[in-house]
Amino acid sequence: MPTPEDQVRLEKEKHLAATAAVRWVRDGMLVGLGTGSTAAPFIAQLGEAVRGGLRVQATATSIASEKLAREVGIPLVEPRRGLRFDLTVDGADELDAQLRLVKGGGGALLREKVLATASDYLLIVADSSKEVPQLGRFPLPLEVVSFALPWVLDAVAALGGAPVLRMDRQNPTQTAHSDQGNLLVDCYFEVLPDPEQLARQLKTIPGIVEHGLFLGLARAALVARGEQVLLLRPGAEPADAASFSELP
Repeated sequence: MPTPEDQVRLEKEKHLAATAAVRWVRDGMLVGLGTGSTAAPFIAQLGEAVRGGLRVQATATSIASEKLAREVGIPLVEPRRGLRFDLTVDGADELDAQLRLVKGGGGALLREKVLATASDYLLIVADSSKEVPQLGRFPLPLEVVSFALPWVLDAVAALGGAPVLRMDRQNPTQTAHSDQGNLLVDCYFEVLPDPEQLARQLKTIPGIVEHGLFLGLARAALVARGEQVLLLRPGAEPADAASFSELP
């Protein structure tokens, strides 16, 4: 468990990463808004920029992020055919050196993946605790149709995932549901030596609406380490994010 000092440091890192991301939002962009403890500061700071004259429109990956966006004055657009985002900014529960991600700890993985796939540029914002040498420490979330739950649990257990039905954080006697009304299952693989293979296996299990492996989607990540924000890209050395005035 993080100490109180660690929690303060990580919270500061989240805000630093969010601030760095806002610098790259340009007038006229259509922006996808992520969900979670690092995406929320980005939305709040983007709202400040909008109130200062920046003209953007956005779509949110969750009801919570949509509510926050409305509160801070970001104009929202509804999903429609042909809609593509110039930039989506979202957090991650884990990210490795290849920018493979585990997402969905907040239960918004389906909408997060929809927007990530509909975006020209997916930018991840994260504190230093989200960097891992190998994915798997954080439980892999699944969004599951309720009727199929018993068979999904059997199939994931056969893959070594130790699946656990997620309970509602506010009411632990009730099951948690996504904004789409699906159940959420957390899979404790511990390590994921081949995320690509696992993603293919999960896609073949009927009843899994979506899984939390985001592979080949992130173009870059802004990761705060202490007072510095680093730009991470697949196949490139980490760089000081302050040296980039535009999306890299």
